[in-house]
Amino acid sequence: MTFDLAAPQLRAAADAQPWLDPARYWDALDQATRGHSAPVIALSVEALSYNAHDLLRRAGGLSIRVASKSVRVREVLDAVLALPGYSGVLGYSLAEAVWLSETIDDIVVAYPTADRAAIAALAADPRAAERVTLMVDSAEQLDLIDSVVAPSKRPNIRLCLDFDASWRSKALGHIGVFRSPIHTATGLRDFAQHILGRQGFTIAGVMSYEAQIAGVGDDPVGKPAAGVVMRAMQRASHSELIERRAEALAAVREIVDLEFVNGGGTGSIERTVAEGSMTEVAAGSGLFGPHLFDNYRDFSPAPAVAFALDVVRRPNAETATLLGGGWIASGPAGADRLPQLVWPEGLRYAPREAAGEVQSPVVGAAASRMRPGDRVWLRHTKSGEPMEHGNAVVPVTGGVAGEPLLTYRGEGKCFL
Repeated sequence: MTFDLAAPQLRAAADAQPWLDPARYWDALDQATRGHSAPVIALSVEALSYNAHDLLRRAGGLSIRVASKSVRVREVLDAVLALPGYSGVLGYSLAEAVWLSETIDDIVVAYPTADRAAIAALAADPRAAERVTLMVDSAEQLDLIDSVVAPSKRPNIRLCLDFDASWRSKALGHIGVFRSPIHTATGLRDFAQHILGRQGFTIAGVMSYEAQIAGVGDDPVGKPAAGVVMRAMQRASHSELIERRAEALAAVREIVDLEFVNGGGTGSIERTVAEGSMTEVAAGSGLFGPHLFDNYRDFSPAPAVAFALDVVRRPNAETATLLGGGWIASGPAGADRLPQLVWPEGLRYAPREAAGEVQSPVVGAAASRMRPGDRVWLRHTKSGEPMEHGNAVVPVTGGVAGEPLLTYRGEGKCFL
């Protein structure tokens, strides 16, 4: 592990919240990383420490499982998991989970898999089979696993049942993401009963992720009316979910003991904890603090990760052109998926080009003062995704850059 997020000196520096002074904060990251070629991804270790401990505060003593898709740097995963209160990883692919299981002993794969090679690898590795739990929501997924390796020829496969947390509003229709088809207590119990009647599987837990609450900002910047509507929707959705989810968990617990029940995300920790039916919450994005969270009312993570691009040309007196920059976030296409220009202040994208694959022209008062070789700092909309654009992240502590930390990509891995 490269750094200790609980070190007293680091905690003191984090409590000072240096990012509240943007000029000093971004200049310090810029100066510390000048020896690294752009695009350079920087990680403020003070900000990471602040965010990690603030998530623990919000969880109120409930264990936090780290969502690896929002991190994608193994040394950061290790540093966070070393903090009391964090336990286990929520992975995003089975191939990733088998790889991580070499050093991490508790990984739940958040999404069902159809990766036959990864299923075969899991079945062939007794240690991985003990450490990795697969997500399922249908008998067909079990049939697929059996078709790769018969139950008699493998260890029992650990399973987590995915319970749908979306809201089926009479007025608004389906609100939330399209995950599990299992929406009722009867449906969850029936599926659990089906699994118990098959060979080769062990039910370990239940997951139920309320994306319409955890993953959608309730105070969108510059849209106060939309915020009122969003908060009303989330209150109504959560009110419905509390009762339905508790009923489903009680029904399943009548026929099988559960090791864990996972719910929530960075945006909904307090609500999920207050239900009283969860044994753990999931969080990952809140560790890095992408600009998606600028749209939330009740918490404000520090901007721990950002990336810098070089100015390479001046097409006219009002425009500076950056090399690269098209790091567009997943989700519905829109301006809110673009990287946020944060330093120097006063920059905006040229409207007809925006953030481009090989160049991103920027305009505004600051653009007229920039010259080739200057750098512009940007924040990604979502957490973890920038790591697919770079081989390493440069950790910065006290204004000093440390040895780069390899991303998954830097370790030669690309899981999705």
